[in-house]
Amino acid sequence: MSVLEVDGSTGEGGGQVLRTALSLSVATGRNVRVANVRAGRAKPGLMRQHLTCVRAAAEISDAAVDGDEIGSQQVLLRPNRLRAGSYIFKVGTAGSCLLVLQTVLPPLMRADGPSEIVLEGGTHNPAAPPWDLIERAWFPALRAMGAQVEGRLERYGFMPAGGGRVVVQVTPGAPRPLVALDRGGVSDRMAEAYFANLPVQVAERELKTVGARLGLPEGALKLREVKSQGPGNALVVTLAHGLGAEVIAEFGVKNRSAESVAKSVAKEATAYLASGGAIGRHLADQLLVPMALMAGGRFSTVKPSRHTVTNAEIIRAFSSGAVKIRALDTEYEIEVAPIAREIT
Repeated sequence: MSVLEVDGSTGEGGGQVLRTALSLSVATGRNVRVANVRAGRAKPGLMRQHLTCVRAAAEISDAAVDGDEIGSQQVLLRPNRLRAGSYIFKVGTAGSCLLVLQTVLPPLMRADGPSEIVLEGGTHNPAAPPWDLIERAWFPALRAMGAQVEGRLERYGFMPAGGGRVVVQVTPGAPRPLVALDRGGVSDRMAEAYFANLPVQVAERELKTVGARLGLPEGALKLREVKSQGPGNALVVTLAHGLGAEVIAEFGVKNRSAESVAKSVAKEATAYLASGGAIGRHLADQLLVPMALMAGGRFSTVKPSRHTVTNAEIIRAFSSGAVKIRALDTEYEIEVAPIAREIT
């Protein structure tokens, strides 16, 4: 079978290109070679979390793979047969295990039976969606597409120590188009400050600032002290609406004030509330692959991020015209067509 060539320097030139290509290769059965892996990053090539994605994609599809080593800038995947089953994937660092989940879960939504996926690594770090977004926003969208998806967070993993653990179950179902054009009113707003092995005052200052900027009542401000292998801090705002939720997060890092973290979260939340888009900017790019692998659909959103635009380009490489992005008066509309199970 021929090999689809994907340029890893496309768009934002990061790990998303690789992960999307791996997911689509496994789900469609098409061989794929990704060259110039993470060419847009200061340190190109596979890092530990990307290597875990490659090996996870190979495991769930009995694939032959070349280039699966740290630092490799070219990966060739030849999938065989997508297999439902029980899997354990360990990143081994604080790199996001949830990005590994986003690589393997969409294909497993099309497998021939239920699967359980255990992942270990980072669950809350600045370079990836946090567990809160996965559980509260991504999973409800996947269920709307027809799959039964549930998961639980067993251990928190912050940078730089990592050590997090999540368990996810998926049972494939009849694919349904996802249509999300009007989010409706926001039914609930909540801000949570997670902290581990840090002074509580850091989280308290974050909540005070974000609460004042978003006009949140005291009952909507939640201190969450959690156990973790190392220190960590995350501020998460959840805006619940009829479609599920929009989740916005920022992370405390050395030499960044609690007030700065809170102001950044409040700014993004305010922009989302002022827009007419049903789907936020972070969730939008994470919906494209599962929509393409299920029954497609369309949704309204804010101005697409570079991740979203890049994701659309890679999906089009597998199926021309599969993703269309249109600018409307006050928002954008993204339409996704389903990709056939087998491409020759």
